Amino acid sequence: VCLTHYHFPQWEEVSGYDENLNTIRTYQVCNVFEPSQNNWLLTTYVDRRAALRIYVEIRFTVRDCASIPSVLGSCKETFNLYYLETDRAVSEGIRGVDTIAADESFSQVDFGGRLMKVNTEVRSFGPLSKGKGFHLAFQDLGACMSLLAVRVFYKKCPSIVQNFAYFPETLTGAESTSLVIARGSCIPNAEEVDVPIKLYCNGDGEWMVPIGSCSCKAGYEPDGDNLCRACPQGTFKSSQGPGLCQQCPLNSRSTVEAASLCGCRNGYYRGDMDKPQDLCTSVPSGPRNLVSVVNQTSVQLEWHPPRDIGHREDLSYNVLCHRCHNSERRLCQPCDDSVAYVPGRRGLKVTKVEISKLRAHTTYTFDIQAVNGVSNKSPYPAQQVSINITTNQAAPSVVPIMHQVSSTSRSFSLSWPPPEHPNGIILDYEIRYYDQRS
Repeated sequence: VCLTHYHFPQWEEVSGYDENLNTIRTYQVCNVFEPSQNNWLLTTYVDRRAALRIYVEIRFTVRDCASIPSVLGSCKETFNLYYLETDRAVSEGIRGVDTIAADESFSQVDFGGRLMKVNTEVRSFGPLSKGKGFHLAFQDLGACMSLLAVRVFYKKCPSIVQNFAYFPETLTGAESTSLVIARGSCIPNAEEVDVPIKLYCNGDGEWMVPIGSCSCKAGYEPDGDNLCRACPQGTFKSSQGPGLCQQCPLNSRSTVEAASLCGCRNGYYRGDMDKPQDLCTSVPSGPRNLVSVVNQTSVQLEWHPPRDIGHREDLSYNVLCHRCHNSERRLCQPCDDSVAYVPGRRGLKVTKVEISKLRAHTTYTFDIQAVNGVSNKSPYPAQQVSINITTNQAAPSVVPIMHQVSSTSRSFSLSWPPPEHPNGIILDYEIRYYDQRS
């Protein structure tokens, strides 16, 4: 800041030396032999730049009154600091900051100034709210002193990236104990983890009390503490968080950067419950060595597992049943719901099944399909093995109902329809009756 005489011209601008013998310009006053001193030195206008609290560092020297012979009792070893809020024009309303005393005074000086004791004091004032800037004023009431340097500054917390969030430069508060909240925003390619994202700027210009955070989103990994880097080709990251990019699993690939999932190669798939880090798998080949044992209207089927189960552990089997009029497959139709399967017809984990309630002297075709967790992803039908069987003779089904046609005291007539499934030619019917006594 620039200093100017104000009110009384007793301050004198002179050249001198600092403690390192560097040439400097100073303001001096030493009217200790004259009573009732009131000497003012005013700075030029200082723009406060939205700061609410201002700090002033003053470097100065003060002569020890006791070392000045015949000095009056009005000699001082202190001076006063004031500030004046304004909009670029000096106006009334000057306010005191503090009376400043020297920690060390000097009693004599040689030509080089080597015996001077230089003091450094820092004072602050605020809150500022009445103008865009201010003036500083120094009041001498009878000291022998020099102003070597005046530094005016404010404190701020610098812009920072922390927890993958950016916080802008933030000025400290109006009081030295104030905490100013700064809202953060996630850096590029990061997303919020906890909200709100904020830091507190304390009165010393230091960040503290972090709340909330961000982390690198899917397809990006942390590079150091403050950067999210895209996963290179051939790697992926499936979820937001601190994890690193991983190599694509077996039978998959990524051809772009920042992949969150590696696509499966042709002929390979992921199941509905598979995770992104699981390898891509294929459908199983067909079952092998299917054999049958027919027992009248039942059949037992057994087979061997496929040679290739597609790198999966969820292999199962489905049984498809067709009833045929002859050996031509096109004349077959699906079996009705009366056919029984033990232990079941779909999702079998064993390699055998017993099928009953088939029709006698009827040709059937059975298909055993091998399926796994990606069979529903393939555009092709499941691999299967087939076998044709013909059932044997079987007992007829029961007579569904019987009617009494007529009766006398010694006889009666009965009638009934034939069984629904005769399973061959009915040779005769057997009637059994019992004497029912009361």
